Amino acid sequence: MTPLDIAHAGMEAAPDDDAARLRFYGRVAEDELFLLLETEVAGQAVTPRVFALEDGPVVLVFDREDRLSAFTGAPAPYAALPGRVIAAQLAGQGIGIGINLGIAPSSFLMSAGAVDWLAVTLGHAPAVVEAAPRSFHAPGGLPERLIEALEAKLARAGGVAMAALLAGVSYDGGRRSHMLAFVGAAPGAEAALARAAAEALTFSGVDAAEMDVTFLAPEEPALALLARVALRLDLPMPALPDPVSPAAPGMDPDRPPRLK
Repeated sequence: MTPLDIAHAGMEAAPDDDAARLRFYGRVAEDELFLLLETEVAGQAVTPRVFALEDGPVVLVFDREDRLSAFTGAPAPYAALPGRVIAAQLAGQGIGIGINLGIAPSSFLMSAGAVDWLAVTLGHAPAVVEAAPRSFHAPGGLPERLIEALEAKLARAGGVAMAALLAGVSYDGGRRSHMLAFVGAAPGAEAALARAAAEALTFSGVDAAEMDVTFLAPEEPALALLARVALRLDLPMPALPDPVSPAAPGMDPDRPPRLK
């Protein structure tokens, strides 16, 4: 069972549970998926193979390479891309996504409308606000699935921050919330980290939950106060890249592939 199989099983077991459905779509967005292509990759141009189904055209993706091979029964061109990249490139084209169709427990047909919704949801940027914290306290009332979603997100963010601290916070004016503070974030990584935190909140399915995100330098005076009560979430150290291996399509966020 892959993580996608498990998320799909949870959704199928609770068809009326919006949180389970959100967790499945969050997994689709997060996972690297093997997209079946019409032709071999040429530079940054990726041409998916499009199938005409009764419900409309779809592209096919698989969460494991061997599942794609089992489906095609012969060597076939593919591109390994994050689900979020595939959804973003297909949005607005009226094309759905067939996931592991007929080949795995997580066989699922995502409609074109669902692809558009996922792309829009992933494209939302967190709002920027200014507020003065008055005090910090231990985080409370947050369900375990949100903590798990944050840990899963941060596991993919190794090397862009030293750690993340989650605590309750009270602001001047009386507003209370939770705060996720990234410590020692790399310059330019703030927007991506804030987006990752927002997506963890969205796809965890926690109703009416609120979480602020801030960035602190290791020498920030407030850090000592925060660390006393916060839940610490460590980010893994990144593996050293292979200097001779070219980057796969979709792995460079500054050069997303073009799905033709």
